Order: sequence, then C-alpha cells, then structure tokens
Amino acid sequence: MNLKIKRILKITLPLLLGVFLVWYSLSKVSVDELLVYLKKSDYSWIILGMVLGFLSHLSRAYRWLFMLEPMGYKIRFGNSIMAVFATYLINYTIPRAGEVARASILTNYEDVPFEKGFGTIVAERIADLIVMLGIISITLFLQFDFIYGFLIEKFNPIKIVIGLILLGFLIVLFLRYVKKSNSKIALKIRTFINGLIEGALSIFKMKKKWAFIFHTLFIWGMYLLMFYITSFSIEELHGISVGAILIGFISASFSIAATNGGIGSYPIAIYAAFSIFGIAEDPSIAFGWIMWASQTLMIIIFGGISLIYLPIYNRKKSKSKS
Repeated sequence: MNLKIKRILKITLPLLLGVFLVWYSLSKVSVDELLVYLKKSDYSWIILGMVLGFLSHLSRAYRWLFMLEPMGYKIRFGNSIMAVFATYLINYTIPRAGEVARASILTNYEDVPFEKGFGTIVAERIADLIVMLGIISITLFLQFDFIYGFLIEKFNPIKIVIGLILLGFLIVLFLRYVKKSNSKIALKIRTFINGLIEGALSIFKMKKKWAFIFHTLFIWGMYLLMFYITSFSIEELHGISVGAILIGFISASFSIAATNGGIGSYPIAIYAAFSIFGIAEDPSIAFGWIMWASQTLMIIIFGGISLIYLPIYNRKKSKSKS
C-alpha cells in the first residue's frame, strides 16, 4: 500500500466511522424524542458547562508557556490560546493534524522551531495520559465492588480469573519481547515507552513544575466538572451517581480518539457507560448529543475566530519580517 493511499485512509476511515456511528446512535433513539429532550433541557447548565470547557482550554494554553520558557521562548498568550483552539477545530477534519498545525503556528508567528514546539505538545500529551490513568485508577478503586459485581453477574467468574491470568501472562511476554528483540516494531515500541518516561520525568525538571502540575490537574478537573454540570440540563439524570459520571467520562474520553472529535461515537460511549447503572437509553443518548454538540459549537466558534484572527493579531510582526 503506497503512502498516498495510507494518507487518504487515515482521513476517510475515521470520518466514515463517524458518519456510521451518527446514524447508529440516532437509530437507537427516536429523533422526535431527542428533539423533545433538547427543547426541555435547562440551557443554563449547558452554558455553564461550556464556560468550564472554555476555562480548561485557556488553562491548556497558559500551561504551554511553562514548557516553552525553559527553551528560551516567551510566546504571547494570545497566540497560545488561538493555537490551542485551532488545534481542536482542525482535529475535527483530519485526525492529529491539529497538533502539527499548533506547532506550525508557533513556527510562523513566534519563531519557535517546529520540532521543539511539537516536542512540547508530545510532552503535554504524556502529562494528560498520566492524569487520565490516575482517573481510571481512582474510578476502579471507588467503584471496585460495583464493577466486580457487574462482571460477576454478566460473566462467569472462572472465565474472568482465567482471562486476567492470561492477560497478565501476555503482558509479561510482550514486555520481554520488547526488551530483548531488535525488530523494527520492538525498537519503535521501546523508543515510545522511553519517550513517555523521559517526558514524564522532564515535567519535574521545569522551573515552574508545580504551576504546570496545577494547570494539568485544573484542566482535567474542569473536564470532569463540565461533564457533571451538563448532566443537570436533563431532568432524568438528576441525582446521577458519581460512579456513573466517572465511568461515563472515561468512556466518552476514549470515544474522542475513535473518530474525529468523537463524531457519532460520543453519545454511544456515554449510553454504553450509563446502561451499566440502569440509566435509560433515551436520556443517555440525548445527554451525549448535548455534551458533544455544546463543546463542538464552542470549538467551531473560537477555533474559527482563531484561524481568521491569527494573521491579523500578528500583522505587525509579519511586516517587521518583510
């Protein structure tokens, strides 16, 4: 398969999957029923959720400054904000292209070498991954009895134990293979794992590491609070348990990686998580669409403004270059 076909498939497959999942999620609930939920929703909670999402993006833009400063680059906060919003918007069209565009914006307007800017973005993702793993671990700890009971009810306990032992055995075999093999795949995986460790440790070498850690926790705190607050917009979800919120949030977060910005997959992921807690299908999918649509609308507005305003904001610097 040549490189051109691979690039086309990278763009088209997530989009096609998104279209299919949009159809599937809408087929699971009456469109008329969905419209009823949208009409009777309390939009004050939805707007508050959007504000919290906006704050998380501002914090992400500010956190980026801490990573660039030790390398000798003092970029303008305005450029950082617009680069972040542009990233999210572009990722709705071409997966992962937003990160490339974000580094390119710094190169064009702040003279930060592309590889250095992109390296900081990778390090950011490592920090986010660590927090996400922390949220998953806390959820498993808090909801262990419930998750264990659910698995026991749905699956044969002996099969679960055998499955866990087999999984552990496969993980050990995989790690041994990665450690000792000199194949291209093993080397790539080893490089990736070493990069994760190095990136994680580099956070603690920053001058403003505690500010970086604070903003990282703030970003994810806003994500969680945004998810929880928006649930108040649907009356049927009032009194939803912390466990349902945590598992729903985790499921929805992973869905964003499945398709461009979670198109189609987001409502299904929330429904799948909420169904474990016996929450009805219609309000679950309606909530998923409200969450996804409200945050997407914010990204479209501010991402669009950012892409248009970036050259205007930097026109003085562009003139001085010429």
